[in-house]
Amino acid sequence: MTVAQSARRTARQAARSGTLETLTRIGFVGYGLLHLAVAWIAVQLALGHPSGESDQAGAFRYLADQPFGRFLLMVTVIGLAAMAVWQLLLVFVGHREEHGFSRTAERVASAFRTLVYAALAWTAYQVVVGTPTSNAEQTEKATAGLMSRPAGLWLVALAGVAVVATGLGLVVYGARRKFEKRLLIAQMGNSTRLTAVRLGQLGYVAKGVAFGIVGVLLFQAVTSHNPAKSRGLDAALRLLVSQPYGPVLLILIALGLAAFGAYCFFQARYRKVCP
Repeated sequence: MTVAQSARRTARQAARSGTLETLTRIGFVGYGLLHLAVAWIAVQLALGHPSGESDQAGAFRYLADQPFGRFLLMVTVIGLAAMAVWQLLLVFVGHREEHGFSRTAERVASAFRTLVYAALAWTAYQVVVGTPTSNAEQTEKATAGLMSRPAGLWLVALAGVAVVATGLGLVVYGARRKFEKRLLIAQMGNSTRLTAVRLGQLGYVAKGVAFGIVGVLLFQAVTSHNPAKSRGLDAALRLLVSQPYGPVLLILIALGLAAFGAYCFFQARYRKVCP
């Protein structure tokens, strides 16, 4: 057995760990709570009662302020970290039901999810320990730093294209119910399956729209040479609420994000975790 084969075997054994599966399912609960908190903050923004930044860091701070919030958030940190490890293992040994380009694409997507879950775990940890953090400010600083470099404007514009493409992909992924293949359908009753699918459809479409707005804002940062416009989800929701019928549209997006949060609870029980 070669070193590479031995490494893959070890990775597969780790991916099938019962402990990792349990922690990952806990992570889905935390991920769901995050989306519910973002949805609640977005509704407050739509009603003219903003309560801090409407992004992930703001949502984690909102959760931390609730009874037993810091304990719950610490559990969420562990769960999100487990989700990052799970997706990292899938990069190397997962998606074996796919073939050719599809398998490569799925593993690339898992690499992206690894970064997302790890970043969320780190953000939640900073909130738990009381370190000031702002996703909006971090995004603005990163954009400003990139724009100051040679070809930086092109790189930010390319990032905008990638984010918009991700948003469109999420809309299609949700509308066509492609997420169903990730669920343990055989273990679900008809009503459970119908509820989970409807929540997943609404949730993925809403997330896709939010991603699309973030990508457009990156383009605006480039065309106006103003990195302050690239403040991620917070700026996207604030831009939406300032448009005609914006508050109504923002509430619809919030309902979609809440639907995705509820769908995450179904994933905690029915998501296929072991490769």
